[in-house]
Amino acid sequence: MKHPLALAIIAVNLVVLIVLVFARPQLMVSPGPLSKGHAELAGDCFACHAPWRGTAAARCSSCHTPADVGLRTTKGVTIVAAAPRIAFHQQLAQQDCAGCHSDHLGPRQTLRDRKGFAHEMLLPAVQQQCGGCHAQPQTRIHENLKEGCAQCHGTRSWKVGAFDHALLGASAEARCQSCHAPPQDRLHARLDGRCATCHGTQAWTPATFDHDRHFVLDRDHNAECRTCHVGNDYSRYTCYGCHEHSPASIRSEHAEEGIRNFDDCVECHRSADDEGHGGGSRRGRD
Repeated sequence: MKHPLALAIIAVNLVVLIVLVFARPQLMVSPGPLSKGHAELAGDCFACHAPWRGTAAARCSSCHTPADVGLRTTKGVTIVAAAPRIAFHQQLAQQDCAGCHSDHLGPRQTLRDRKGFAHEMLLPAVQQQCGGCHAQPQTRIHENLKEGCAQCHGTRSWKVGAFDHALLGASAEARCQSCHAPPQDRLHARLDGRCATCHGTQAWTPATFDHDRHFVLDRDHNAECRTCHVGNDYSRYTCYGCHEHSPASIRSEHAEEGIRNFDDCVECHRSADDEGHGGGSRRGRD
């Protein structure tokens, strides 16, 4: 070999590193200091770690008996809490402590590698008992629900995947504005707030609108929507959409009767009846 000295130096360094890994693992490979509860084990890595195999739940259970976790300390002393403790760890489908816990308070770079809690670790029956760990949301919509959380929420995130209004009681289902803000447009401003008159609970659109409540589509007025609602803008209408109604002719006819305010036609005319059948006042007369 051309560089025996260099190879010897490399070999010595490797041996030193290997020795240090076993002799001072907390300095060589530790991801950070231990938590306060395990601080006394700071110099004894092999109390929790097996060489080349990492941690195992069996090693945790040698000190933390699963039946006592959250209820009693490792010394057998009962844990006194202001609120009753939930026997959470006793309901796990498998004992995989490292699946949630990382006892090292490591640097920020290692935080992304830590695993979060997965509901799949719970027994199937316990997965439906959300109230065992989570407090009931203090909102109006949750006060009126008849079913459990899983009807709307999943275990991956709290965000609602699908909501079925049938879960609400009859009285709550009729109070749409308890959860939904009323639309801010001219059309809805004229209505009395009873959303179910036009809308269903399965979807906001399409809506069933009773046109006869505002203007009866009879005789020549049974036209396409866009004839009166230009550009399909149902928040407004015009009576100048056909050849018989022009601003000049309507102005002339109303002037003969002394009516000056005729911008809102359906205020007086609720159908094709020229006498204003269906109610309405003749505002604007002299």
